[in-house]
Amino acid sequence: MWETLGIWIQVFLTLAIFSFLYRDNPFYKFAEHLFVGVATGYWVVLQVRNVLLPNLFEPLLRFSDPWLLLPLFLGLVLFMRLSDRYSYLSRWGMAAVVGIFAGLAIFGFGGGDLIIQIRSNILPFIDREAIAAFTENAGLITFLEILSNPIFILGVICVLFYFFFSKEHTGALGIVSKIGIYLLMISFGASYGNTVMARISLFIDRAQFGIVNWIPTVIIGVLMIIAFIVLAITGKVDPKEQF
Repeated sequence: MWETLGIWIQVFLTLAIFSFLYRDNPFYKFAEHLFVGVATGYWVVLQVRNVLLPNLFEPLLRFSDPWLLLPLFLGLVLFMRLSDRYSYLSRWGMAAVVGIFAGLAIFGFGGGDLIIQIRSNILPFIDREAIAAFTENAGLITFLEILSNPIFILGVICVLFYFFFSKEHTGALGIVSKIGIYLLMISFGASYGNTVMARISLFIDRAQFGIVNWIPTVIIGVLMIIAFIVLAITGKVDPKEQF
């Protein structure tokens, strides 16, 4: 019984979200607010159980580390934002959050992204392993593997020249920077295509779910269409309003 009820709820929420393709409507707003509420509640419970209780409240109750009173104080003064008279106190907590996050981000992004990307760009112009693979098994794929490093290195150089603004982009520099623009567009296009494919995969999953459970999909879909017609007739939804 509960499994059947869960399927009907899933179908309703899926159709409610897809109904935004028609226009903004009460079903979509209900599903949106439900998602935000559930996500917020889950995040709060997760932070309390996994962060605040083991790292702050339990050590304070055992009197094991009095320095934890400082983050507790900075956390509590954040709620002073709700008071017009003492709202300035919330700046102390916010300043601590921003400063600590900035410090952690510098080390995190520097070590996790910047240095790794620089290291990944230091490649031999000619890959001997690729040449050996082409010699053993000549073909299109192995030939393209030989060209992989030269194209990558020249592409990085062209893109870097595009961001070199100390000299006007004319002549040879203009040609190189234009190649850099084309490579950037190819990169952005690939990233956009990857994002679209991810969204299409999600849509296909929901569509397959609706097809497998076609009875609740048809019933709830028909009821939603009837509700839209009633709302349009009663004037609660402007039929000329388009999104």
